[in-house]
Amino acid sequence: MSALGEGVGFSIQMDQLAQALKSTFGYESFRPLQREIMESVLGGRDTFALLPTGGGKSLCFQLPALIREGLTLVVSPLIALMKDQVSQLEAAGVAATFLNSSLGVRETKERLRGLHEGRYRLLYAAPERLMLDHWKENLAAWNVTGIAIDEAHCISEWGHDFRPEYRQISRLREMLRGVPIMALTATATERVRRDIVHHLKMPDPAVFVASFNRPNLFYRVIPKEQPAGQVVEFVRRRPMDSGIVYCATRATADRVAGSLSERGFKAVSYHAGLTNAERSLNQELFIRDEVRIVCATIAFGMGINKPNVRWVVHHDLPKNLEGYYQETGRAGRDGLPADCLLLFSAGDAAKQTHFIDEMTTPQERDIARDQLGLMIRYADCPNCRRHDLLRYFGETVTDESCGACDNCLEPRETYNATTQAQKFLSCIYRVRQGGSFGVGMNHLIQILTGSENEKILRWGHNRLSTYGIGKELGKREWGAIGRELLRLGLLALDGGQYPTISITEAGIEALRSRQMIHLTKPMSAPKAPRTPRIGGIECDETLFDRLRKLRKRLADERGVPAYVIFGDNTIRQMARDYPVAISELNGIGGIGERKATEFGKLFTDEIATHLETYPRVRFRDSE
Repeated sequence: MSALGEGVGFSIQMDQLAQALKSTFGYESFRPLQREIMESVLGGRDTFALLPTGGGKSLCFQLPALIREGLTLVVSPLIALMKDQVSQLEAAGVAATFLNSSLGVRETKERLRGLHEGRYRLLYAAPERLMLDHWKENLAAWNVTGIAIDEAHCISEWGHDFRPEYRQISRLREMLRGVPIMALTATATERVRRDIVHHLKMPDPAVFVASFNRPNLFYRVIPKEQPAGQVVEFVRRRPMDSGIVYCATRATADRVAGSLSERGFKAVSYHAGLTNAERSLNQELFIRDEVRIVCATIAFGMGINKPNVRWVVHHDLPKNLEGYYQETGRAGRDGLPADCLLLFSAGDAAKQTHFIDEMTTPQERDIARDQLGLMIRYADCPNCRRHDLLRYFGETVTDESCGACDNCLEPRETYNATTQAQKFLSCIYRVRQGGSFGVGMNHLIQILTGSENEKILRWGHNRLSTYGIGKELGKREWGAIGRELLRLGLLALDGGQYPTISITEAGIEALRSRQMIHLTKPMSAPKAPRTPRIGGIECDETLFDRLRKLRKRLADERGVPAYVIFGDNTIRQMARDYPVAISELNGIGGIGERKATEFGKLFTDEIATHLETYPRVRFRDSE
């Protein structure tokens, strides 16, 4: 491995970074932390990098691989992800390859020959393949000068997508002594970060943690009332956009996909109940824009590099905020505006609690309950949703409003709920006063609403003075009030196998003093929700659609996804600037030298043809 990191040679390499960024990938400037991460990598130091989805993680190891000598080994978890990234690199003129089980014997041998001959700059491989007996000799012979571990959170048991095979990666330390390791992830709490560094045996890594904020995503939560109709209505307002509907079960994913298909939308399902061939086909159809919608369990998305997913809907409540952040992060990877909608119901929370109760160990149950509690609070909270997400990952937030979530754009009203709060607090107090055991939220609501179910009668709770004093409200309204009182710290959720509700000292004081209590009104589904356009590129939409069709045709001819040709950002910029000569493409992001040579004339000719019929559009922000 060549010595890097000091003197004039290192400075020259830093200049080469900017040059390669422009000539190969067509970008004028780096995204936040990219350059610092690359400098650390080229300096030969172990590096941990946490960049949000869409923050340009892949470039952090791809660009240094073009500058330093030798081969960069990229450990990647999914076949689809490897294939996708290699296709994009090849389109940009980069010598890259992958080795996995999707290849036949002949193709594998040809790629191995190329590796022995030094033809490639990057090699993508799954962790289990690296541990095969003959790979130690192969890696030693291929002049590996850098190792990148993509999706590094898979190493940690505390991560949301732990994979045991990732634990074997640390053996690369012995197999490739002295070769620096780079670990990359888009989502990891402080605990997961420490776990990754520990298991990869990185004694003194350079650590880079970017903001978790995805400013182009709009977050909204609405009550789950008629989910099939709500999903259809949401999709109907986005006729040209690709999106993902996440569902809690395989049956729900199939049902939602069927419902959308019956109404004329191109939708498929994706889950572990399908065969490998069915999953691969449905994923490929989505990536190639043959279908717009995938209805999936959480099994879908990690290996998807599709940058133009314009929306993500959660049909059911996620288990935790980390998974929710990761799944919503699959929208808007290109930096253009994208919508994230969560359908929330207390019934979904109860189902998740039931699944948690079936976990094997008390520790697993307690962790899962805590995580679910935070997820429910996010769904119910009246405050900025973006701030809630960022605080979960330990990020300090100073602004009061993000302007890009439902609670900031359409703040919910508050109301004087002193009477209702007194009834709820009194009910818990009387239950505790009259017996030695606690009860859960649903049981308390049944007491308030005068239910005559078997447990109420058996435990004598129909004789409490608070029995039936809340008949003026339904179960849903009382549930919302109970969750608000929990959020305000007047109630507490006690642990154990069957969590119960207790009144806190603050709650007792509020009860005794008849303290005035204002609560936030429950959320409702607006008939015409306001969704701001966040960071979009205003362009000639007719021309954009025309260029998108050209891109699709070129992609189909080459057997690659459309975004391998150009991303939406690039063709939107073309549809704004109207370049009619290849020289005018300079300055449009995403067009490197190879792509300008191969595709430039086709797109500039298409624009020129368009202008023969249609006038140029004047844009508001350029006047």
